[in-house]
Order: sequence, then structure tokens, then C-alpha cells
Amino acid sequence: MSERRGTPFQLADFVASIVVFLVALPLCLGIAIASGVPPALGLVAGIIGGLVVGALAGSPLQVSGPAAGLVVLVWELIQNFGLATLGVVVLCAGLIQVAGGLLGIGRWFRAVSPAVVNGMLAGIGILILASQFHVMVDDSPRASGILNLLSIPEAIYKGIFPVDGSSHHIAAVVGIITIVSLLMWNRYKPERLKLIPGALVGVSIATGIAAVMQLPIRYVDLPEKLWESVEFTPVASFAVLANPAVIVAVIGMAFVASAESLLCAVAVDRLHTGPRTNFDRELFAQGVGNTLCGALGALPLTGVIVRSSANLQAGAKTRMSAILHGLWLLILVVTLPFVLERIPIAALAAILVHTGYKLVNVENAKQVKRYGWLPFLIYLVTIAVIVSVDLLTGIMAGIVLSIAKLVFKVTRLWIRVEPGEGNRVDVYIEGAATFLKLPTLAHALERIPNGSDVHLHVQRLLYIDHSCMDLLRSWEKQQAEYGTKLIVEWSELNRRYHAPMSLTRVA
Repeated sequence: MSERRGTPFQLADFVASIVVFLVALPLCLGIAIASGVPPALGLVAGIIGGLVVGALAGSPLQVSGPAAGLVVLVWELIQNFGLATLGVVVLCAGLIQVAGGLLGIGRWFRAVSPAVVNGMLAGIGILILASQFHVMVDDSPRASGILNLLSIPEAIYKGIFPVDGSSHHIAAVVGIITIVSLLMWNRYKPERLKLIPGALVGVSIATGIAAVMQLPIRYVDLPEKLWESVEFTPVASFAVLANPAVIVAVIGMAFVASAESLLCAVAVDRLHTGPRTNFDRELFAQGVGNTLCGALGALPLTGVIVRSSANLQAGAKTRMSAILHGLWLLILVVTLPFVLERIPIAALAAILVHTGYKLVNVENAKQVKRYGWLPFLIYLVTIAVIVSVDLLTGIMAGIVLSIAKLVFKVTRLWIRVEPGEGNRVDVYIEGAATFLKLPTLAHALERIPNGSDVHLHVQRLLYIDHSCMDLLRSWEKQQAEYGTKLIVEWSELNRRYHAPMSLTRVA
């Protein structure tokens, strides 16, 4: 084993792969349960994310696997169309990603507004927190995000007071122990053990207590052999694509998975000084991974910032750490599945409650607010629509508002008319003079007295289209009969737009 920098395998990658494996294990299980699928399908996605996507990745240090950001989409998909449709949607979304990577559109996902991205993450965080709060007390999540939020007091009541001999209160204690252990470890962990993730510590402590006390709560259920839970998506299942709602789900899955992966890659690039991400190759790799996940009926995957940041902090140098973490997952589920079956579901839900809280991230909201009220409004609307309607609608609402904001910004025109000495009138134009502002410009010109010497100041004019140019020409010709002169105070105007213009100019 060589430790020289630049070799395909390094000791640092081996160490980092163990850390990422320990981070990924509880997340693969918890995200699967939160999505409403068997835990084994989360592990399959984690394995593919490591072995396949890791080998093809365009982002050398990003780690892929089942992501909290897709929990809402998957859960809604299963609720509306059943588990059998999941493989079809994920496979088709993966093929769209592959095509996108080959066509070179990966880099364009970086153009999504930060207000929309942060709003998406916060909305997803709220939905995950609200749904997993119920799972943390061994209860079932409600049918929608709003109902999950409104029924949190009910979950708290069940977690405090036993109802009809239920064990909700016991599961709640296990969940609280998990979160407290996680937080205490993250705050007070020894420097020598800093690479051990708090999520693993919390789940381990909760699992140990549940095993010793033999608590009557729900535990992870895995098949004796991993491949027993894997079923190839049958060709007949693709008949559901005749339903327009399923097509919308495919497009939504492809967009959200791609945006999350590539934006995560951007964040990873900011955390290290090594090779930069090839976004088209990364999108292609994610597509190959999701195509395989869909073929096997597993969860969709994306690049995940939690795993990726752990990978960087552990000192990874190449993509080999991501590949190895998938190998460790495979070895564990094949040789020691009984160890995973001792994990309480309440402990995994508690990890996701904490993950949901972290996704909301008040600091991100403050950062968006620094850019002004309009971006902050887009951020809030994105969250509100995601929570009240669904994830894809919320994202589209944010994108539409971002485009509307851009249109508003680039079409604003300020016109100031100031009378001068004698017949002089100064007209200052600032912004973009487009056909949308033609009535405003015409109204300003009509207010100028006949016979004036009009000095048009266009130094701050960013753009003028042919409609406004024609208006100025026709107004000058009409006003010439009344002795009005139009003098442009910027000789570059004609040269800038390569159009002859009869306006009188100052040399």
C-alpha cells in the first residue's frame, strides 16, 4: 500500500472510507424507513452510490447515496402510485441524468438561485423533521407535511403518556437518548476520536440500551440475505408512464436529484484545493447510479453533503474512499445483517429529526436576507409551497419567482426630467429602455415643453431596444417643427448599437 500522493490508493483514503461508512450506515437505514421502503433498499442505494458512482464520479471527493432531500419525493410517489412504481421513476430519471451529462447540461444546474436552493433544503428539513417526529415515538407519519406539523403535539402527548398499553413513550425515550448522545458527543468528543460521527455514537448507545433492557419497540427488519429484497423492475411496470402524473414525477426526480448532487459538488469544491468537479461527468455518473437503482427497485441517490464533508474531514485524497465505503456497506449487510436488526427504528428517526433541523439552518436564511427582501421572499415562498403542497411545486414556484425577479430587475427604467436655464431641459435615463417601458418613456417626453433644448443623458443606460430608439427618432422629427432640439450627451450611443440615428449630438 503506497502512501505517495497521486497514486490510485492511499492510506488516507482507507481511513476516510471507514469514517464515511460509519456516517452512511445509519443514514441509509433511516432514509429508507422515512421514505416508506424496506431498509435493505436504502443499503442497496448506498452500495451503488459507493461502488458505481464513486468509480465514475466527476467530483473526486463527493460521496453519493440515498439522500434526505429525496425523502419527500419518494414518500409521496409511493403514497400515490405504490412501491412498484418507484423503480420505474428512478430508472427513467437516471436515464434523463445520463442524457443530460452526455449533452453537457450539468454545469447549468449551478444557475439555480441560492434562495431557491436554501428554500428547498429548509422545506425538505421541515418535512423530514415533522414526519420523523412521529416515527421517533413508533407512530406512523400523516398523509401530508401540514398534517405532520399540526399533529406534532399529539406525538409529544403519546411520547409522555402511555396510551392503551402502547410503547410510544418507550420509543420516545430511546429517540431522546439518541439525540442527546449525538449532541453531547459532537460538543465534547475527545480530539483523538473526532472522526467518529455523532450519529453513530447516538445510534450505538440507543441500540445498546434497547438490547440490554429488551425494550418492546420497533427494530430494523432486514431479510436474511440482501438479494432477497432486491427485485428487478419488470418491463410491464413501465405501463405507468402512460399516466402524466408519473411523467411529472420522473422529471421532478431527475431535476431535484441533479440539482442536489451538483450543488453539493459546488460546496465540496469550496472545501478543498484539489481537482475541481467536472459537472457533466458527475451528472452522468449520478445518472448511471440511479439507472441501476431503478432497475433494482432501490432508493434514488444523490451526492450528499453530510457524507462528503465527513470524507474531506477524514483526509480523503481520491475517489477511492467513496468506492471503499460502498464495499464496507456490502460486506456488512452480507456477513452481519443480524447486527443491523438490533437497531431501534426510533433511534434512526431521531437522527433524521436532527438532520431535518440542520437542513433548515437559520444561518442560510440570514445569508439570503443579506441579499435583500426579494430573495428572502423567494426563500420563504419556496418553503411555504413545499410544506403546504409538494416538493416539485415548491421548487418550480421558487424558480418562477426568481425569473420574475430577474425580469423585473433588467426591465426597470428610471427617467428624471429637470428644467435648466432658459430653454434647456435635462433628461436622465437609467436602466433598460425596452418595449415594456415604452409608455413610460413616451409619457416623459410628452411632458417636455415645445421649443426646448433637450439634453438626453444616457451614461447609465444599460440597454435600449429598437422600439425605444424608434420612439426617440419619431419624437425628434415631430418636435423639430416646434423648434425642439434633442441633444444626446453620450456620443457612444449610436456606435454601441450600430444603428444610424439623426439625433443631434454634442461632439
